Amino acid sequence: MSVKPATLELPPFLVERAVNMALEEDFGQAGDITSDAIISAHATAEAEIVACKPGVIAGLDLAAASFKALDPDAQFVADVADSAKVAAATRIARVQGKTRALLSAERTALATLTAAYVAAVRGTKAKIVCTRKTTPGLRALEKYAVRAGGGSNHRFGLYDAMLVKDNHIAAAGGLAEALTRLCASTGHLVKIEVEVDTLDQLDEALHFPIDAVLLDNMDVTMLKQAVELINGSVVTEASGGVTLETIRKIAETGVDLISVGALTHSAPVLDLALEWD
Repeated sequence: MSVKPATLELPPFLVERAVNMALEEDFGQAGDITSDAIISAHATAEAEIVACKPGVIAGLDLAAASFKALDPDAQFVADVADSAKVAAATRIARVQGKTRALLSAERTALATLTAAYVAAVRGTKAKIVCTRKTTPGLRALEKYAVRAGGGSNHRFGLYDAMLVKDNHIAAAGGLAEALTRLCASTGHLVKIEVEVDTLDQLDEALHFPIDAVLLDNMDVTMLKQAVELINGSVVTEASGGVTLETIRKIAETGVDLISVGALTHSAPVLDLALEWD
């Protein structure tokens, strides 16, 4: 029996908060002084949101909320759903409402680079995950965009999983000391991941009750050796220097996860246009 994938959806309070922040930033203390000067407050119009380039859609709830924040009676009808792959010139949605609202909310929407990375590793066991390298205030939205593109989320913050990095190890005086302290104070529901950059460090880490290892900046040969050494005992994550050109060979080493910071800190927004009827 096939399992139907869960529908992608952002919590309403996150949508409202993000839209309010974006509109407040754009409107400042005076509002849209151009539209207010040219357009009657009672004028209405219809428009289409069209993709200027091919891409994956994410953030339709945000787009709809942007128009409704300025005109509660605005009608927003989407032609596609979040995570849909669209070609250039595809109509994404139609919107009808007060002309000023349509003009003022035009630039508030989101999409993702993740689908290209997911496609590059298709046929391997590797899953694509993001990192905490996100735009301040937009982490939930950018991680949502990663899910819409077919990827998965790494931890959301410092609070929901333990990741022992090189600086923790150095400050504690060594890997064994860091893990001894950490394991003594960790609750049974908290996952522990350890960053290693050599096979010796990996071997040392595997003597502790950890859940995952982050194989940092290892070349393909070392990644293969690490996967063989681990032999399925913990989750393996490759990270560092991952690009669309290198990711396929990394995935073919047998790692479980590949984390890519560029999915959030360098992903371009899909080019969309509001076309007037």
